[in-house]
Amino acid sequence: MEHIGIIHTPYKTKEECPIQPLYSLGSFGRVEVFREYELGLRDVETFSHIYLLYLFDRAGKIDLVRSTFLGDTPRGIYASRHPCRPNGIGFSIVRLVSRNENVLTVERPDMLDGTPLLDIKPYIPKYDCISKASEGWTAGQKWRQKPQGRE
Repeated sequence: MEHIGIIHTPYKTKEECPIQPLYSLGSFGRVEVFREYELGLRDVETFSHIYLLYLFDRAGKIDLVRSTFLGDTPRGIYASRHPCRPNGIGFSIVRLVSRNENVLTVERPDMLDGTPLLDIKPYIPKYDCISKASEGWTAGQKWRQKPQGRE
């Protein structure tokens, strides 16, 4: 798999990086797509939101069962969005503010500055919004404003 670009955000350390886009309201980033992939951005600006798929290149130790940012109860890694995972692939939905050639300005990034970009996909509400989806074990969990025990 090849990186197609680099994500630039205001977050230099894990401690300052939000755990979900929910916590990065008012924050902006730039998605720099390498020039050889720029043609693939055609029409992306017609969407209000996009998925960014990226590499957790600084995640830390991989544990298949670990506590999450929501609490101290250990959960299976595939039942969480914790970045320390075997293949280290992350994804976020961000608001697409603008496109200038090969650079996208986005709102609500929740990844570290310099994160390798793997792919971009449009967020399409009629396909991606599932109104009766289950929240699983996260239902009723109180969201922490600041994550505990970040690695």
